[in-house]
Amino acid sequence: MRITRVIFVPGRSAFFFDDQRAIKTGSSHDGFDYAGAAVTTGFRRIRVGGECISVMLLLDDGSVALGDCAAVQYSGAGGRDPLFLAVDFIPVLERHVRPLLEGAEVAGFRTMAAGIEAVRVDGLPLHTAIRYGVSQALLDARAHAERCTGCEVICREWKLPLDASPVPIFGQSGDNRYENVDKMILKAVDVLPHGLINSVDEKLGQDGEKLREYIKWLAARIRKLAPHPGYLPDLHIDVYGTIGLIFDDDPIRVAAYLASLQKEAGPHRLYIEGPVDVGEKARQMEALRAIRVELERRESPVRIVADEWCNTLEDVRDFTDASACHMVQIKTPDLGGIQNIVDSVLYCTAHGMEAYQGGTCNETDVSARSCVQLAMATHPMRMLAKPGMGFDEGYMIVKNEMERTRAVLSAREVKK
Repeated sequence: MRITRVIFVPGRSAFFFDDQRAIKTGSSHDGFDYAGAAVTTGFRRIRVGGECISVMLLLDDGSVALGDCAAVQYSGAGGRDPLFLAVDFIPVLERHVRPLLEGAEVAGFRTMAAGIEAVRVDGLPLHTAIRYGVSQALLDARAHAERCTGCEVICREWKLPLDASPVPIFGQSGDNRYENVDKMILKAVDVLPHGLINSVDEKLGQDGEKLREYIKWLAARIRKLAPHPGYLPDLHIDVYGTIGLIFDDDPIRVAAYLASLQKEAGPHRLYIEGPVDVGEKARQMEALRAIRVELERRESPVRIVADEWCNTLEDVRDFTDASACHMVQIKTPDLGGIQNIVDSVLYCTAHGMEAYQGGTCNETDVSARSCVQLAMATHPMRMLAKPGMGFDEGYMIVKNEMERTRAVLSAREVKK
């Protein structure tokens, strides 16, 4: 099978690009927008409408392979690539990607993806969003060529067993962190609520009191609305380094506060993502590891999750090798080619690190479905319901793609 034509189409992603530094340093909501000036390079305002670029590979059998180039909500922060706007990057795709793909034979996925990963422009790799979207399209093309699911392609090329068991799904609430939790409970989501705790004054509290009350409310709400008696979801809350802000990034004080939250969480396992953000990778690993060690010294069951400064496959390996945390978020658009997501999950699993295949609200339906194929092949501990911040739509996309894939695998008599 051959790629006869390559098309790049500008589109919209499911959320927005936000200037995280401006928000963390005090910019307040103005309706759905934010008041104040942007501070991160590339942002002309704090909140920017999300964009994507669809990659369409027209194949010689008449089928079309799809992938979406998308970048995270907090682009340009935590060591990530800059703001991704279609007008800036379609010319890059036309100049550096189209010549590699148009007319090419659809070869093995790993081989094709490695070719895109190796491209350098002015000595630098292509933007992570470009590598992310193009590799999705290449996986889809290979699945068309083999007449199978993307999951089966991954399992064949990495020599993984086919396993139709589900991957736990993690719902994200956005700022609607009460009503969306009700929806998550009623739909029996495995892990909730993310919470978007990205502001000290609005959401955490100067002494952490607002987050404490929120966790207490979560546990009570689950008891009240649980759809069945055995429903006991994990609680996973992303705090974007704000806990470090109120405790001066002191690992002992941060760990003491985190450990104290288990009382509010009750019987639920509690995960806190990004408790500190100290602004640099090596220091971030040291800070998180010190918090983890102190939590374990206190015999606390609270677990911490790495996010900021853990962006690439190399970063995932480094955080894992340093035992810097209990769980790593593999933030899918930040890794570039999706083959790196596969390798990241497998590395974590092989080295005793819990793997969370995450991503961003600012993706698309196409990229989310592609990520389900990866998760069904590698079986991380959880994967994010995405895209969007409304919960229902992202959960529907991920849940239904997973169930359809499970049904196909089961119909082919793979292990259940």
